[in-house]
Amino acid sequence: MKNSFSLSIAVILTGLVAGFAAGPDPTRVREIAGMLPPKPAGFGRPISDRDTWDRLAHHPAFSKVPRAAERLVNEGLPEQPDDLFLDYSRTGNRDRWQKVASARRSRVTTFTLAECVEKQGRFLKPLEETIAALCTEKTWVYPAHDGNLKSFKGETMAMDLGSTALSWELATSDWLLGEKLPLATRKLIRENLERRTFAPIREMLDGKRMEVGWLSTKNNWNAVCLGGLTGAALAILDSPEERAWFAAVAEARIKSFLSGFTPDGYCSEGLGYWNYGFGHFVMLGEALRQATGGKLDLLAQPAARMPAQFALRDEIQNGIYPTIADCSPGSQPDAKLMHYVCERLQIAAPRWKDVDTVDAGRSLCASAMYTFLPATLPPLPNVIATADLGLRTWFEDGGVLICRPAAGGGEFAACLKGGHNAEHHNHNDVGSFSVVCGKTMVLCDPGSEVYTARTFSSRRYESKVLSSFGHSVPVIAGQLQRVGLEARAVVRRAEFSETKDTLELDFRSAYEVPELQRLERQFVYARGEKPSLLIRDDVELAKPASFETALITWSKWKKVSAEELLVGEGREAVRVRMDTGGLAFDVTEEVLHEDVHTSELPRRIAVRLKEPVAKARVSFEIQPGQ
Repeated sequence: MKNSFSLSIAVILTGLVAGFAAGPDPTRVREIAGMLPPKPAGFGRPISDRDTWDRLAHHPAFSKVPRAAERLVNEGLPEQPDDLFLDYSRTGNRDRWQKVASARRSRVTTFTLAECVEKQGRFLKPLEETIAALCTEKTWVYPAHDGNLKSFKGETMAMDLGSTALSWELATSDWLLGEKLPLATRKLIRENLERRTFAPIREMLDGKRMEVGWLSTKNNWNAVCLGGLTGAALAILDSPEERAWFAAVAEARIKSFLSGFTPDGYCSEGLGYWNYGFGHFVMLGEALRQATGGKLDLLAQPAARMPAQFALRDEIQNGIYPTIADCSPGSQPDAKLMHYVCERLQIAAPRWKDVDTVDAGRSLCASAMYTFLPATLPPLPNVIATADLGLRTWFEDGGVLICRPAAGGGEFAACLKGGHNAEHHNHNDVGSFSVVCGKTMVLCDPGSEVYTARTFSSRRYESKVLSSFGHSVPVIAGQLQRVGLEARAVVRRAEFSETKDTLELDFRSAYEVPELQRLERQFVYARGEKPSLLIRDDVELAKPASFETALITWSKWKKVSAEELLVGEGREAVRVRMDTGGLAFDVTEEVLHEDVHTSELPRRIAVRLKEPVAKARVSFEIQPGQ
């Protein structure tokens, strides 16, 4: 089967270089400088605030930290030789280097918090040794983001998710420990942050070098990297004017991240990346809010209101969320992030209301932020929001419909996707669907694969879980869906009632098949005593061609009759009745042998017409199996 590919690597990779740009508005820099305190400050309270840290020492989240630090001391600092960095360029494997890097960098968090809890000095030396080792690394950029090895070779000073995150960690450690850290270590931190983080950004925005791509990209990179950059600046730079310059950059450039959501707040990257990207947006916003005494509050921007509510509206049922795009199955909203959002937006959500935000298990800056949140977060005015899921969520701009049963009407729900094939962390999945019965996603989107060099390259859609082959959509004339913004679903009908939701899509443009004249998919989700989901495809071609469609599942299945399948087991199984209008068809299974995040490999159940057709109607009627 052929798969057309037209998505540029630059789009997939986010882009490390964009072009030349101007710096922030000098007037705005001066205004923000007037809001900032004379001295820098990060999240949390410094080690000198013994009343606070002595209380935290008895909290379950922090009482275990010294023992964890002791174990790290005994284990010693993991070695990270140059050859390990080069592993990715040779094999495409991201995990081996990143596992070691994570172990090295997380020592900053553990030793800093352990020393703050104890204040005995016994974790200062291993912390100093860790910081010194990190500062001798040739680059803080991940190998996967340094494919040409220019950062590794010292030919450029690039910045990415990892380098900006580490910058914020080191600055936060310096803020919390202050003079407890030796002067030489504090100097080393400042020299490295200046060389690796602050100076490159200044040079970019002064027009002396090309701008890094994440300053203007619309996905999670923008929020994550701006958060690391700005959080580090606020925590460590002495001059209010310098801190204000970085704050003004963040205020202006974070608009790109927010513009990556559709107006209805849909996050095409999926829930996992909402946790990551919007979570960093919240951290950046809280850092600016605290630094300016509430005068600069990113969450107060109208453009942030709907993205903030995405996870509240994205649930299918029973804590199960769509696995669209590069979202790992089983992903859940970050509880502490949800608590923060609901408190700020004044959303009455019992599930998130009493979340304990004290946390020593995250990054240092995240642990410090959530642990030291004020008891009452300042509410945002004029927010119209609800935590009630209701019968449906219709992300009209995103093209995603989530259909839920009425109260007492069983536990049969569905997620239906239109959209297009140039979304963030895109899968070629226009027209796909998932079905949840009880607490099981019986028919599924397979979610993300384990990332390798192939995942973010011109070979991305060789993956059978990223291409349309791994989604519940047709294959026409041997062709899978193509990539790009033009491959999109046009909504022909969207009608909703208490008993039935109907969504009709024209997604002919998703297929580069010249003879294809019509391809429409109708979804009808029926509530009531006998809930069901009807999926009906109408296809017309100028000349006969092969046609097949598919169901994707992680579950066991069997053929009950020539026209009926049973997918899943027990009370959470579904029955699928197939109707091809009398045309002969085969039902076959293929296990998708890709490296995925689930214990069970996804199965593709193909319903294939035996003869080429010029016109056909193929339907699935799906109902609870019991």
